[in-house]
Amino acid sequence: MELILVDNAQKAAEFLAVHIRLNKDVPGWIRPLDKDIEAVFDPEKNKAFRHGECARWIMKDKQGNLTGRVAAFVNKKYTNKGDKVKVGGMGFFDCIDQQEAANLLFDTAKKWLQERGMEAMDGPINFGERNNWWGLLTEGYHEPLYGMNFNPPYYVRLFETYGFRLFFNQICYDMHIYGELADKFYTRHAAVSQDPDYSARHIRKNQLEKFAQDFSIIYNKAWAQHAGGKEMSKGQALSLFNQMKPLMDEKVAWFAYYKDEPIAMWLNLPDLNQYIKHMNGKMNLWGKLIFLWMKLTKQCHKIVGIIFGIVPEFQGKGVDAYIILEGAKVIQRKSMPYNQYEMQWIGDFNPRMLNVATSLGAEPSRILTTYRCMFDPNVPVERHPILK
Repeated sequence: MELILVDNAQKAAEFLAVHIRLNKDVPGWIRPLDKDIEAVFDPEKNKAFRHGECARWIMKDKQGNLTGRVAAFVNKKYTNKGDKVKVGGMGFFDCIDQQEAANLLFDTAKKWLQERGMEAMDGPINFGERNNWWGLLTEGYHEPLYGMNFNPPYYVRLFETYGFRLFFNQICYDMHIYGELADKFYTRHAAVSQDPDYSARHIRKNQLEKFAQDFSIIYNKAWAQHAGGKEMSKGQALSLFNQMKPLMDEKVAWFAYYKDEPIAMWLNLPDLNQYIKHMNGKMNLWGKLIFLWMKLTKQCHKIVGIIFGIVPEFQGKGVDAYIILEGAKVIQRKSMPYNQYEMQWIGDFNPRMLNVATSLGAEPSRILTTYRCMFDPNVPVERHPILK
């Protein structure tokens, strides 16, 4: 096997081609958009380059056939609660079903990271935000959500045989849109609704700046502590909203307020992969026409839970039931095209959010796993600590 550093456009194209070659016949696989993968490795588009660097390789056999790929990255902003060592990342892994070949890919990433002072590597993860390309699919080998990793089952063996160990599981839940919620939701919703200072409203595309401000306030209070202390500015939130705007359905993204101050958010989007699976990886003119036609004819029947958060001072007061039922009044209307709801992954270290999912009556739909490999084999992997 030969490993080749990706350092020009032709090799970058082969980096994309490896994934297609090794996954095209795997049931459930949806080809990602080329531009989404390319953006990860473009310093002009990926802000992670401001705080780190990455390298990637392709692997070929003696006949010149593509047999694997891997990327490695160092990001000074990448931290997890409880980390005691310097941790790098590896991802975008693909490999034929051969341990020796996989070991070569892993060793290459490890060596590159060690040269930069890292003592462990997590993978497969993204060089950037955690909502995309994060974790190895270990259960639930059906159509992935947009931006979600997908791989054949044998990848689990390749990782674990090399020495990767469970750092945390990422659990997705799904449910039918028209399913009945537990009685306690209605009881708590009724109690909160009696106070006229509470209100809920869905997002409006013509007021994105206002909702971006609300998003950043809630995120920084409820979530920044779980993202290595990384806060989000109003400008960053507005940029995120503008990216989502073409796909956004106003009626499935909700905010709750107390005396007009933002206290909770429940943001959902139509599953973009329901469109992408018809595009063969290309968001060209034909791909855009497919997207517009499917959107106009309401061909997407699945929405995805992107983020759910309540500011600490309003947690445990029934606000979760309030915002969910206020949103459900609209989302469950027969005029809406959706019949299935799946939540983006929840870390197994987050019991509060796991409880929200199960109390909704949702069932686990798939599990992805973030693995960690310690470079010193005498140092055990410690699981991600449970959030209090």
